[in-house]
Amino acid sequence: MTITAEAVKQLRERTGAGMMECKKALVETNGDLDAAAENMRKSGLAKADKKASRVAAEGVVVIEKSADGKTGVLVEVNSETDFVSRGDDFRGFANEVAKAALAAGAASVDAVNALKLASGETVDEKRRALIAKIGENLTVRRVTLVTAPTIVGSYVHTDSRKAALVAVEGGDADLARDLAMQVVAASPRYIAPSDAPAEHVAKEREIETAKALAEGKPAEIVAKMIEGRLRKSINEFALLGQVFVKDGDLTIDKLLKNAKASVKSFERYEVGAGIEKRQDDFVGEVMAQVKAQQKSDGKSDPPATKH
Repeated sequence: MTITAEAVKQLRERTGAGMMECKKALVETNGDLDAAAENMRKSGLAKADKKASRVAAEGVVVIEKSADGKTGVLVEVNSETDFVSRGDDFRGFANEVAKAALAAGAASVDAVNALKLASGETVDEKRRALIAKIGENLTVRRVTLVTAPTIVGSYVHTDSRKAALVAVEGGDADLARDLAMQVVAASPRYIAPSDAPAEHVAKEREIETAKALAEGKPAEIVAKMIEGRLRKSINEFALLGQVFVKDGDLTIDKLLKNAKASVKSFERYEVGAGIEKRQDDFVGEVMAQVKAQQKSDGKSDPPATKH
Protein backbone atom coordinates (compact mmCIF):
# COMPACT_ATOMS: atom_id res chain seq x y z
CA MET A 1 0.00 0.00 0.00
CA THR A 2 1.21 3.51 -0.86
CA ILE A 3 1.53 5.88 2.12
CA THR A 4 0.95 9.45 0.98
CA ALA A 5 2.99 12.42 2.13
CA GLU A 6 -0.22 14.04 3.34
CA ALA A 7 -0.96 11.08 5.65
CA VAL A 8 2.55 11.24 7.10
CA LYS A 9 2.14 14.99 7.63
CA GLN A 10 -1.16 14.52 9.47
CA LEU A 11 0.31 11.87 11.75
CA ARG A 12 3.32 14.08 12.50
CA GLU A 13 1.01 16.91 13.49
CA ARG A 14 -0.98 14.63 15.78
CA THR A 15 1.97 12.96 17.49
CA GLY A 16 4.93 15.32 17.14
CA ALA A 17 7.01 12.29 16.07
CA GLY A 18 9.61 12.10 13.30
CA MET A 19 8.75 11.54 9.64
CA MET A 20 10.26 8.05 9.40
CA GLU A 21 8.53 6.87 12.58
CA CYS A 22 5.21 8.15 11.23
CA LYS A 23 5.65 6.47 7.87
CA LYS A 24 6.60 3.17 9.54
CA ALA A 25 3.55 3.35 11.82
CA LEU A 26 1.25 3.97 8.85
CA VAL A 27 2.71 1.05 6.90
CA GLU A 28 2.13 -1.23 9.89
CA THR A 29 -1.55 -0.18 10.08
CA ASN A 30 -2.18 -0.16 6.31
CA GLY A 31 -2.65 3.60 6.33
CA ASP A 32 -5.10 3.74 9.25
CA LEU A 33 -4.28 7.12 10.79
CA ASP A 34 -6.13 6.57 14.07
CA ALA A 35 -4.61 3.14 14.64
CA ALA A 36 -1.13 4.43 13.81
CA ALA A 37 -1.48 7.31 16.28
CA GLU A 38 -2.72 4.93 18.98
CA ASN A 39 0.16 2.51 18.40
CA MET A 40 2.69 5.33 18.59
CA ARG A 41 1.21 6.53 21.85
CA LYS A 42 1.41 3.00 23.25
CA SER A 43 5.04 2.62 22.19
CA GLY A 44 5.94 6.01 23.63
CA LEU A 45 7.16 7.43 20.34
CA ALA A 46 4.79 10.39 20.38
CA LYS A 47 5.55 11.13 24.01
CA ALA A 48 9.28 10.89 23.39
CA ASP A 49 9.28 13.32 20.49
CA LYS A 50 7.23 15.91 22.38
CA LYS A 51 9.92 15.94 25.07
CA ALA A 52 12.80 16.19 22.61
CA SER A 53 13.01 19.98 22.79
CA ARG A 54 13.58 19.99 26.55
CA VAL A 55 17.10 20.69 27.76
CA ALA A 56 18.99 17.60 28.95
CA ALA A 57 22.13 18.88 30.69
CA GLU A 58 22.53 16.36 33.52
CA GLY A 59 23.69 12.78 33.11
CA VAL A 60 26.78 10.60 33.20
CA VAL A 61 29.98 9.89 31.32
CA VAL A 62 30.74 6.19 30.78
CA ILE A 63 33.92 4.45 29.64
CA GLU A 64 34.35 0.98 28.16
CA LYS A 65 37.72 -0.52 27.19
CA SER A 66 38.75 -3.48 25.06
CA ALA A 67 40.24 -6.61 26.65
CA ASP A 68 43.73 -5.75 25.35
CA GLY A 69 43.49 -2.22 26.80
CA LYS A 70 44.38 -0.57 23.49
CA THR A 71 40.94 0.82 22.64
CA GLY A 72 38.48 2.77 24.73
CA VAL A 73 35.21 4.59 24.18
CA LEU A 74 33.94 7.63 26.02
CA VAL A 75 30.18 8.25 25.97
CA GLU A 76 28.07 11.06 27.46
CA VAL A 77 24.39 10.30 28.04
CA ASN A 78 22.17 13.13 29.28
CA SER A 79 18.95 13.50 31.25
CA GLU A 80 17.03 16.56 32.39
CA THR A 81 17.61 16.08 36.11
CA ASP A 82 20.35 14.76 38.35
CA PHE A 83 17.75 12.58 40.10
CA VAL A 84 17.07 10.58 36.93
CA SER A 85 20.79 10.35 36.09
CA ARG A 86 21.35 8.47 39.36
CA GLY A 87 18.63 5.89 38.64
CA ASP A 88 19.35 2.26 37.76
CA ASP A 89 17.40 2.40 34.47
CA PHE A 90 19.38 5.40 33.25
CA ARG A 91 22.76 4.06 34.38
CA GLY A 92 22.01 0.66 32.87
CA PHE A 93 21.13 2.26 29.54
CA ALA A 94 24.31 4.38 29.54
CA ASN A 95 26.45 1.30 30.19
CA GLU A 96 24.67 -0.64 27.42
CA VAL A 97 25.34 2.21 24.99
CA ALA A 98 29.06 2.31 25.83
CA LYS A 99 29.43 -1.48 25.47
CA ALA A 100 27.65 -1.45 22.12
CA ALA A 101 29.75 1.48 20.87
CA LEU A 102 33.00 -0.27 21.80
CA ALA A 103 31.95 -3.58 20.24
CA ALA A 104 31.04 -1.87 16.97
CA GLY A 105 33.91 0.62 16.97
CA ALA A 106 31.31 3.38 16.56
CA ALA A 107 32.73 6.89 16.69
CA SER A 108 29.67 9.11 16.09
CA VAL A 109 26.32 9.65 17.80
CA ASP A 110 24.39 8.71 14.64
CA ALA A 111 26.29 5.44 14.37
CA VAL A 112 25.72 4.66 18.05
CA ASN A 113 21.97 5.43 17.91
CA ALA A 114 21.57 2.89 15.08
CA LEU A 115 23.34 0.06 16.95
CA LYS A 116 21.39 -3.00 18.04
CA LEU A 117 21.33 -3.87 21.74
CA ALA A 118 21.03 -7.37 23.21
CA SER A 119 17.25 -6.85 23.51
CA GLY A 120 16.98 -6.46 19.74
CA GLU A 121 16.13 -2.76 20.01
CA THR A 122 18.36 -0.09 18.56
CA VAL A 123 19.94 2.37 20.99
CA ASP A 124 17.53 5.05 19.80
CA GLU A 125 14.49 2.79 20.26
CA LYS A 126 15.60 1.94 23.79
CA ARG A 127 16.17 5.64 24.47
CA ARG A 128 12.64 6.50 23.36
CA ALA A 129 11.16 3.72 25.47
CA LEU A 130 13.00 5.06 28.51
CA ILE A 131 11.72 8.58 27.82
CA ALA A 132 8.18 7.21 27.89
CA LYS A 133 8.87 5.31 31.12
CA ILE A 134 10.84 7.99 32.99
CA GLY A 135 9.11 11.09 31.64
CA GLU A 136 12.26 13.07 30.83
CA ASN A 137 14.16 13.84 27.66
CA LEU A 138 17.24 11.61 27.33
CA THR A 139 19.99 11.98 24.75
CA VAL A 140 23.18 10.26 23.69
CA ARG A 141 25.15 13.47 23.32
CA ARG A 142 28.77 12.58 22.52
CA VAL A 143 30.96 9.59 21.76
CA THR A 144 34.71 9.36 21.18
CA LEU A 145 36.73 6.28 20.28
CA VAL A 146 40.41 6.34 21.36
CA THR A 147 43.10 3.85 20.30
CA ALA A 148 46.69 3.61 21.51
CA PRO A 149 49.94 1.89 20.44
CA THR A 150 50.46 0.50 23.96
CA ILE A 151 47.56 1.26 26.29
CA VAL A 152 44.58 3.56 26.79
CA GLY A 153 44.50 5.10 30.25
CA SER A 154 41.06 5.77 31.70
CA TYR A 155 39.67 7.56 34.69
CA VAL A 156 36.07 8.29 35.73
CA HIS A 157 35.57 10.68 38.64
CA THR A 158 33.47 9.33 41.52
CA ASP A 159 30.40 11.37 40.51
CA SER A 160 30.52 9.94 36.95
CA ARG A 161 30.26 13.50 35.61
CA LYS A 162 33.88 13.83 34.46
CA ALA A 163 36.05 11.26 32.71
CA ALA A 164 39.01 10.99 30.36
CA LEU A 165 40.83 8.63 28.01
CA VAL A 166 44.54 8.98 27.18
CA ALA A 167 46.34 7.12 24.39
CA VAL A 168 49.83 6.21 25.60
CA GLU A 169 52.87 4.71 23.91
CA GLY A 170 55.20 2.97 26.38
CA GLY A 171 54.76 2.94 30.14
CA ASP A 172 52.29 0.74 31.99
CA ALA A 173 48.67 0.66 33.19
CA ASP A 174 49.38 2.66 36.36
CA LEU A 175 51.05 5.46 34.39
CA ALA A 176 48.20 5.51 31.87
CA ARG A 177 45.59 5.79 34.64
CA ASP A 178 47.57 8.58 36.34
CA LEU A 179 47.64 10.49 33.07
CA ALA A 180 43.87 10.11 32.64
CA MET A 181 43.39 11.32 36.22
CA GLN A 182 45.59 14.33 35.43
CA VAL A 183 43.47 15.19 32.39
CA VAL A 184 40.26 15.03 34.45
CA ALA A 185 41.72 17.10 37.31
CA ALA A 186 43.66 19.74 35.37
CA SER A 187 41.65 20.05 32.10
CA PRO A 188 44.52 20.52 29.62
CA ARG A 189 43.64 21.72 26.12
CA TYR A 190 46.78 20.52 24.32
CA ILE A 191 49.43 17.84 24.70
CA ALA A 192 52.47 20.15 24.43
CA PRO A 193 52.88 23.94 24.81
CA SER A 194 53.92 24.06 21.15
CA ASP A 195 50.46 22.76 20.21
CA ALA A 196 48.79 25.96 21.43
CA PRO A 197 47.43 27.88 18.42
CA ALA A 198 48.86 31.31 17.63
CA GLU A 199 45.61 33.10 18.49
CA HIS A 200 45.60 31.57 21.98
CA VAL A 201 49.22 32.61 22.58
CA ALA A 202 48.45 36.13 21.33
CA LYS A 203 45.45 36.43 23.65
CA GLU A 204 47.46 35.24 26.67
CA ARG A 205 50.26 37.69 25.80
CA GLU A 206 47.71 40.51 25.65
CA ILE A 207 46.35 39.56 29.08
CA GLU A 208 49.78 39.25 30.69
CA THR A 209 50.91 42.55 29.14
CA ALA A 210 47.92 44.39 30.58
CA LYS A 211 48.52 42.86 34.01
CA ALA A 212 52.25 43.75 33.98
CA LEU A 213 51.68 47.35 32.86
CA ALA A 214 49.05 47.81 35.58
CA GLU A 215 51.73 47.01 38.15
CA GLY A 216 53.70 50.09 37.07
CA LYS A 217 56.97 48.28 36.35
CA PRO A 218 59.67 49.79 34.08
CA ALA A 219 59.29 48.88 30.38
CA GLU A 220 62.50 46.78 30.23
CA ILE A 221 61.33 44.68 33.19
CA VAL A 222 57.81 44.38 31.82
CA ALA A 223 59.07 42.65 28.65
CA LYS A 224 60.84 39.94 30.65
CA MET A 225 57.90 39.55 33.01
CA ILE A 226 55.50 39.04 30.14
CA GLU A 227 57.49 36.23 28.51
CA GLY A 228 57.99 34.40 31.80
CA ARG A 229 54.34 34.66 32.74
CA LEU A 230 53.30 33.69 29.20
CA ARG A 231 55.31 30.47 29.37
CA LYS A 232 53.74 29.63 32.71
CA SER A 233 50.24 30.39 31.41
CA ILE A 234 50.61 28.25 28.28
CA ASN A 235 52.10 25.41 30.34
CA GLU A 236 48.93 25.35 32.44
CA PHE A 237 46.92 24.63 29.29
CA ALA A 238 49.33 21.95 28.00
CA LEU A 239 49.40 18.48 29.54
CA LEU A 240 53.20 18.13 29.34
CA GLY A 241 53.75 21.49 31.04
CA GLN A 242 51.42 20.81 33.97
CA VAL A 243 52.56 19.87 37.46
CA PHE A 244 51.65 16.25 38.25
CA VAL A 245 48.64 16.24 40.59
CA LYS A 246 50.09 13.34 42.61
CA ASP A 247 53.61 14.83 42.98
CA GLY A 248 54.15 18.59 43.06
CA ASP A 249 57.86 18.13 42.25
CA LEU A 250 57.18 16.52 38.88
CA THR A 251 55.85 17.90 35.61
CA ILE A 252 53.98 15.52 33.31
CA ASP A 253 56.80 15.93 30.78
CA LYS A 254 59.33 14.68 33.37
CA LEU A 255 57.00 11.87 34.45
CA LEU A 256 56.77 10.62 30.87
CA LYS A 257 60.50 10.89 30.25
CA ASN A 258 61.22 8.87 33.39
CA ALA A 259 58.89 6.14 32.10
CA LYS A 260 60.16 6.38 28.50
CA ALA A 261 56.58 6.96 27.40
CA SER A 262 54.61 9.52 25.38
CA VAL A 263 51.02 10.72 25.03
CA LYS A 264 49.54 10.38 21.56
CA SER A 265 46.09 11.85 22.24
CA PHE A 266 43.55 12.44 24.98
CA GLU A 267 39.86 13.22 25.36
CA ARG A 268 38.08 14.68 28.38
CA TYR A 269 34.30 14.84 28.89
CA GLU A 270 32.37 16.74 31.53
CA VAL A 271 28.61 16.31 31.74
CA GLY A 272 26.70 19.23 30.26
CA ALA A 273 29.78 21.15 29.08
CA GLY A 274 28.67 23.73 26.54
CA ILE A 275 24.94 23.20 27.12
CA GLU A 276 23.02 26.29 28.13
CA LYS A 277 20.94 25.20 31.10
CA ARG A 278 17.57 26.80 31.62
CA GLN A 279 17.33 28.39 35.06
CA ASP A 280 13.77 27.91 36.25
CA ASP A 281 12.35 30.30 38.84
CA PHE A 282 9.80 27.91 40.33
CA VAL A 283 8.40 30.38 42.89
CA GLY A 284 8.12 33.12 40.27
CA GLU A 285 6.42 30.71 37.87
CA VAL A 286 3.83 29.70 40.48
CA MET A 287 3.14 33.32 41.46
CA ALA A 288 2.71 34.29 37.80
CA GLN A 289 0.16 31.52 37.37
CA VAL A 290 -1.70 32.62 40.53
CA LYS A 291 -1.84 36.23 39.35
CA ALA A 292 -3.01 35.17 35.91
CA GLN A 293 -5.78 33.09 37.47
CA GLN A 294 -6.80 35.98 39.75
CA LYS A 295 -6.95 38.31 36.78
CA SER A 296 -9.12 35.89 34.81
CA ASP A 297 -11.43 35.56 37.83
CA GLY A 298 -11.71 39.34 38.13
CA LYS A 299 -9.86 39.45 41.44
CA SER A 300 -7.14 41.92 42.37
CA ASP A 301 -4.18 41.47 44.65
CA PRO A 302 -5.10 41.68 48.34
CA PRO A 303 -4.30 45.06 49.95
CA ALA A 304 -1.06 45.30 51.89
CA THR A 305 -1.43 44.81 55.65
CA LYS A 306 -0.55 47.86 57.71
CA HIS A 307 1.48 47.44 60.89
